[in-house]
Amino acid sequence: QVQLVESGGGLVQAGGSLRLSCAASGRAFSINAMGWYRQSPGNQRESVATLTSGGRTIYADSVKGRFTISRDIAKAMVYLQMNSLKPEDTAVYYCSVSTRDGSVYWGQGTQVTVSS
Repeated sequence: QVQLVESGGGLVQAGGSLRLSCAASGRAFSINAMGWYRQSPGNQRESVATLTSGGRTIYADSVKGRFTISRDIAKAMVYLQMNSLKPEDTAVYYCSVSTRDGSVYWGQGTQVTVSS
């Protein structure tokens, strides 16, 4: 089992920045890929950024050049730096990890609201 706890969400004006953090505990040593997803009302959950076990990053087209995913393996943390935020970035953001045995875990989510 892996437990994930997100933090860092909040209300920000358009053009501003936020940094989301996700702390992993439990069997964190078994983590393979890590990622951030988001879901806004009426929409499906979508992938925002992924960091593979090999260190490759994958971003949704809508956030390329504005968001950066990173990790601190020693602290079992994953981060999402969000710059130049837009109202359409408003959503609940979820941290997710997959482990070597193929299991997928989710955090509880953190709300990000961008005002125009």
